[in-house]
Amino acid sequence: MPWIETRPGLPYFVTSEGKAWTPIGQNDAIDWPELAGLYRRRDVPGIRRHLQSLKDHGVTCLRLMLEYAQGRHRYLEQPAGKFVPNVVQWWDDMFALCEEIGLYILLTPFDTFFAWRQWQHHPYNLANGGPCADRRRWMLCDDTRLAIKRRLEFATRRWGASPALFAWDLWNEIHPAHGEDEPDACAPFITDLSQFLRALELELHGRAHPQTTSIFGPQLLEAPQLCEPIFRHRSLTFATTHLYEFGTIDDPKDTVAPALAVGRLMRAAILETDDFRPVFDSEHGPIHSFIDRHETLPEAFDDEYFRHMQWAHLASGGAGGGMRWPNRHPHMLTPGMREAQRTMAPFLPAIDWTSFRRRNLNEEAQVSKGFAACACGDEHQALAWLLRTDSIGADGRLRADALPARAELALPGLAPGHYRVQLFDTRSGRFLETQTQVHEGGNFKLRCDAVTDVAIAVRRLAAP
Repeated sequence: MPWIETRPGLPYFVTSEGKAWTPIGQNDAIDWPELAGLYRRRDVPGIRRHLQSLKDHGVTCLRLMLEYAQGRHRYLEQPAGKFVPNVVQWWDDMFALCEEIGLYILLTPFDTFFAWRQWQHHPYNLANGGPCADRRRWMLCDDTRLAIKRRLEFATRRWGASPALFAWDLWNEIHPAHGEDEPDACAPFITDLSQFLRALELELHGRAHPQTTSIFGPQLLEAPQLCEPIFRHRSLTFATTHLYEFGTIDDPKDTVAPALAVGRLMRAAILETDDFRPVFDSEHGPIHSFIDRHETLPEAFDDEYFRHMQWAHLASGGAGGGMRWPNRHPHMLTPGMREAQRTMAPFLPAIDWTSFRRRNLNEEAQVSKGFAACACGDEHQALAWLLRTDSIGADGRLRADALPARAELALPGLAPGHYRVQLFDTRSGRFLETQTQVHEGGNFKLRCDAVTDVAIAVRRLAAP
């Protein structure tokens, strides 16, 4: 099982063998329904079957936190500095199973969301014998910094040699509130943790895993100075954001507006980077509907909402389809969402990700009225996803009984030459048509019919 790497100037991931690797997956947790049976080894065979099912559905990666702090029984340390044997065993088994099956883990050391909300119970609270007197000083307290580093050291000594560890999300949803509301506290905090962990991994393992730091997307509007440490920090190797736009993604009324929001937000994120590092969303979902209004979206609606968002993410230049936070009762992805993950996988070989130096073309692409386009491309390849905007039904979904509509698409930037054009049905996971087209310069133009949506891969062929 090869390690996952980033390469300078390449906005996608590769294996240590030089092959393309794409993160397809979602968030999960120690005590959520599908993984809970691994705790105290209550149902290891059942977890093995579940992970194999994920693999069979095209999933390559899970985002997991070392502890889940919503309750009081899945802390990694209790008290601070003493690692809980049952939780450590859970992770030993999880890494072993992922290596066996071939799944990767995007690992974040702290559940900062619930650690903040349940601070009165957290082992790092000074009142509970921990190092920190105030949650607003997580990034500033020297004793807390040492405790964080001890956790990172424990984790990489125990699991860092595993190739199943894809990457570190060093700090979940970093926020100025963690440093007494001072945005400038974030960058030095990231630098210190990043450099400490990388040096330790190089010493222990001879190489270091990729690193990122995630952020709650709307926070970038409130503190735009956080764009620098999130998207351009020189110690980090890729960028992640959490796509929770107010009113569209977090509380969807139809399945089109959230996809358009993903396209807009991913374009903004990609434009914030300056070195072609990979960018992707590592959390999204209907958080306002679920948490604040206590509503679970209708399953058919949520499936389409999920599928539309993942294709908008990929076609806008993101690595993979983004990683859903379930926000459902029960707290897991639906069979339809798993099917949507499965149907993305066969499309991926249509693009050579190991050479694709994409730029976002969402605004530059020209598309017929009644459609929206998310697209990215370079001189030799392009990727587009066309979505109908003129056939939204009363239930907020696109009408599957609508008559097909003709779309004309024009993409800039492709060099003259012979190209293979592949049209892909995102619902069935099948290529609809493959054609060869000669491009003589200017905008690359093509036509296709679509009932709801269609994905398009354009790839330059060797000269005949």
